[in-house]
Formats: sequence, structure tokens, C-alpha cells
Amino acid sequence: MSDWQPKVVALDIDGTLLAWVDGQTEDYETITPAVYDAVHRALDAGAHIVLSSGRSPHGMTRIADMLDVPRDGHDRLWIVASNGAVVFRYPPMEVVHEETFDAAPAVAAVLEHHPNALVAVEERGVGGYRVNRVFPEGEISGEQIITEVDDIVGEPVSRVIIRDPEATAQDFVDLGARLGLHGTDYVVGWTAWLDLSPVGVSKASGLAHVCEALGLEASDVLAIGDGRNDIEMLRWSGRGVAMGQAVEEVKAAADDVTATVHDEGAAVEMSRWFPPVGA
Repeated sequence: MSDWQPKVVALDIDGTLLAWVDGQTEDYETITPAVYDAVHRALDAGAHIVLSSGRSPHGMTRIADMLDVPRDGHDRLWIVASNGAVVFRYPPMEVVHEETFDAAPAVAAVLEHHPNALVAVEERGVGGYRVNRVFPEGEISGEQIITEVDDIVGEPVSRVIIRDPEATAQDFVDLGARLGLHGTDYVVGWTAWLDLSPVGVSKASGLAHVCEALGLEASDVLAIGDGRNDIEMLRWSGRGVAMGQAVEEVKAAADDVTATVHDEGAAVEMSRWFPPVGA
């Protein structure tokens, strides 16, 4: 790959662009100068930056603003949100692709084993979430509207979050394996956090929509991420790179492993292809 240079740089947000902080709030959302500069060197070289996250659309636009992308006079940004279920352009926000599914059976199956779990669905178009109970501070963005579970998943949705502060990530990994969760795909986060999505939908499928629109291929993509929800994206991309703090399952899916988020691993990897002037 010595003569290869990415034409698309797909970047996860939490744990890749932003460091997780215990008890974090929005105040902790900070882009380091090294990461910011690496993103803009990629843009200078003509690459497309695509933010790709499990976050809701409204939780991603402010990260684009912090990165100052798109730049003045440039085409609108492509963003893959909700683990690939929503693809949109920004600014202004224009949803160009969305996948939905009936989440009720899967949610009921999980709640049978974790009856005290928190359930959330994004209020599409307005930001915020419908929740059965309030989530811990900083875990989801925007207003939380208390709603009965049957109403939360009473119509097709693009993504459901299930969170059990009393359980562990491994509890949810084991539960997903036991249940199978037919009719949905799922991914477990760093904590006891379960994202349910339509079958076949992932960050990889979202990026495939972006590349098709750009006339590019998976082989043109550099993807960087740290979570289980990045595995399909890392495998699909021409070069998939795991952050240094990722669990082994994620590292095994990647072509390479960079430094941790605290050591600005995303900047380290991007600098390999888009080096600073004089480097």
C-alpha cells in the first residue's frame, strides 16, 4: 500500500476523535489540535472526511462544527449516524438514507432478562430521546421525554438503545449470543449498552451508501474506530485501523492498531497518509 492514499477518511467519534471521561458531560467534548490539524491536512489533499458514529444525527453535527467541516466554499459533509441507519448531509441537515425496523420483539426479549434497563429512541428531526427512565448524565444528548416502552417502540425506528447501569458489557454480550435477537442486528458498547438496529445495517452499510454517491469504492476508505460497532466498518474498508484502547475483538477485525485516544491515535494514523509539511 506504499502508493495508496485514502480518498475517504471515516472517523468514529467517541473513543476515536474524543476521549471518554468518567462522568463526562458535553463540556468534555474536545478536539485536540493534533487531530484537528490531521483532519484538515486530509481535506487539503482532497480526501472526504466522513463522521461515522453510533450517535444520533443531532449528537454529531456539533462535532462537525468543532472540526470546522465542511470548510467555506466546500461541498456539504457526509455523516453516517445511528450505526449506519441514518446517512445525512450537513449543513443544513438533510437525511438522504434511513433504515427502520420493528424493534418491539427484541426490546421485549432483552427486558425479560433486564427488567430495570433503560430504553431510548431518538426523536428524529428534533433531537432528544424518548426514554422509559432518565439516562445517567452525559450518556445521551438532548431532552429526555419520559415515555412508556410500548409507545417508544410502537412504530418503526432506526435505532434503539438499551442500557442497564447494574449490568456489565459482558452480560450484554452473553445475552445477545443467547437470544439471537431475531429480526435485528445488535452491538454491545463499552458498558452494558446495547444498540439495536435493522438487520444488515452497520457503519459499513452506511459508508457504502456514501461511497456509491461519491463514485468511490471500499478500497478507497481509511476507517478508524475503537468500538464493537466499528468492526464491520474496519473489515469493509480498504484500511481499517483500531484505536489502541480497543478490546481485542475490535483489534482482530482491523488491518492495524494505532495509539490510544489519549495519545491521539487518530492523528497518528492520519499523519501516515497526510503528513505535516516538512515531515
